[in-house]
Amino acid sequence: MSECTHDCSTCGESCSDRKESFLEDAHILSDIKHVIAVVSGKGGVGKSLVTSMLAVSMNRQGYRTSILDADVTGPSIPKMFGIKGRAVGTEDGIMPATTPSGMQLMSVNLLLENETDPVVWRGPVIGGVVKQFWKDVIWHDVDYMFVDMPPGTGDVPLTVFQSLPVDGVVVVTSPQELVGMIVGKAVKMAEMMDIPVLGLVENMSYFECPDCHGRHEIFGPSHVDELAAAYGIKNTARLPIDPKLAKASDEGKIELFAGDWLEGLTDSIIEKYKEQ
Repeated sequence: MSECTHDCSTCGESCSDRKESFLEDAHILSDIKHVIAVVSGKGGVGKSLVTSMLAVSMNRQGYRTSILDADVTGPSIPKMFGIKGRAVGTEDGIMPATTPSGMQLMSVNLLLENETDPVVWRGPVIGGVVKQFWKDVIWHDVDYMFVDMPPGTGDVPLTVFQSLPVDGVVVVTSPQELVGMIVGKAVKMAEMMDIPVLGLVENMSYFECPDCHGRHEIFGPSHVDELAAAYGIKNTARLPIDPKLAKASDEGKIELFAGDWLEGLTDSIIEKYKEQ
């Protein structure tokens, strides 16, 4: 074996230190500065809601944002933004849908004849679709792309982490101790892929009474601070159980939500990447 130069791209040897990159190039006409994945170890905790609100919050601060919906079998992003049309293909590539405030979206529901048509595909096919959303879609001038991930640590999350240049992840949880345990799996997967955890968001954290304005922890006491301390996560946020958020999501008007719950997290992300 020849002397190691630590440049695997020019080396044909197979050794324990070899690190191969599986990163895919974005479309030649795309311009994407930062990619942030929104993850959780299980479903039903509100990843799509958090993804949408993060993108909207960033957009309100003047940053150009987009959402890549990687939850191929359970897509919900188009409905939350009231997008019912289909993506348009040109000779150059696929054009993402655009929301009223100018955000760019891509989801499998923008390719289906009917939004209720099920996607009954095996893992490798689904992973290929996610790669296509990255390679074949023309993402114009994006400061922050948020990737709405499917639950768990299986094929698609692995595909995203290996194929896209993910800068960091935001982990979503809820107050139940069971969910908190599973959050550890998502955090450890990010660590295995050498991707920093930018923040931890606890959804359904409390209900604020409209009359007395007292906070009631419907699903039990919050565990977000102890989880953050256990995994060394500096930034946290708590989202309430709010009928207005549910209504905005159902009516496709998530861009109109009112609330500053995520501002601390978005400010920290902006601060981290402002020089890049």
